[in-house]
Amino acid sequence: MKKILLIEDNLEIRENTAEILELANYDVLTAENGKVGVALAKKELPDIIICDIMMPEMDGYGVIHILSKTPETAHIPFVFLTAKADKTDIRKGMALGADDYITKPFEETELLNAIEVRLNKTSVIHDAFKKIEESPEDQTQKILSLNELKELFKENEKRTYRKGQVLYTEGDVANTFFFIASGKVKGIKTDSYGKILVTNILKEGEFFGHIEILEDTKRKETVETIEETTLITADKTEFLKLLESNRNLATLFLKKLALDVHENEERLLKLAYASVRERTAEALLKLVEKNNSPTISITREDLSNIVGTATESLIRTLSEFKEEGLISSKGREISVNNIDSLKREINPLG
Repeated sequence: MKKILLIEDNLEIRENTAEILELANYDVLTAENGKVGVALAKKELPDIIICDIMMPEMDGYGVIHILSKTPETAHIPFVFLTAKADKTDIRKGMALGADDYITKPFEETELLNAIEVRLNKTSVIHDAFKKIEESPEDQTQKILSLNELKELFKENEKRTYRKGQVLYTEGDVANTFFFIASGKVKGIKTDSYGKILVTNILKEGEFFGHIEILEDTKRKETVETIEETTLITADKTEFLKLLESNRNLATLFLKKLALDVHENEERLLKLAYASVRERTAEALLKLVEKNNSPTISITREDLSNIVGTATESLIRTLSEFKEEGLISSKGREISVNNIDSLKREINPLG
């Protein structure tokens, strides 16, 4: 039985539409607003999503924008069900990735036919990819890990950079791929008001510089070393040729690209809605996970730029955590003493 997620804030329309779908032998999940709908979609992974546009909490455009950037839900067919029938609205929905657009009021057969068509197309695509995955050529190819990726570039140029050295800046031409042999780097973006946000911190065994090469765009951020760092590099032409010649390597980078987009989307939502305490707790937990140690060394300025708040606000929050016994600190070093309590700052019900 195919599973449908219906996101509609009007109770009467939601119940009537759900009844139609259930009578057509679909398993129906319902959500009363966009925020609840996004959470249900990520949890239940329905076969198709039917979504209104004008809703409280988060509108339909916000729903499809988030789900289309999330690897687990990006492939799910998405149909707008709405009273908005203006061509501009339809064009906007389609540009965001909607598969169909049904206006209210609608005939039952119109809705059911649209769902059937989308599900059939998805099934055809799924079968095609399954055949590719089962082909003898793929069975003989070795799936690349990050360590194996490093081996591919082991003969390439290695260069060591001092602490605080800028590797490239926002707006530069993207002509180099980087693999971190040792050390750490950070990504930085600056808004029109001069406010700095640390977008990412990368360590040994990770790579960067690939996104703009794959998208054929200029650099979207500035990257700077945090400590003495040794990098293995490949020029754009060599990198693209390697992707063309190795399907599994291409898959690795596409998955990483999708994950980067998803993580950035989640972070933007947190910056918009989460408190400084919640964002600080999450930043500390991610740094602990990345360093495989409960103790991390980072400047308060860098940490505040990761959290997306003023340094004074960060220091005040860290002092609160310290008084509550969640962390301890000495100089630049911060030790997380109670991981479970920090997790509850992010998810109070967890």
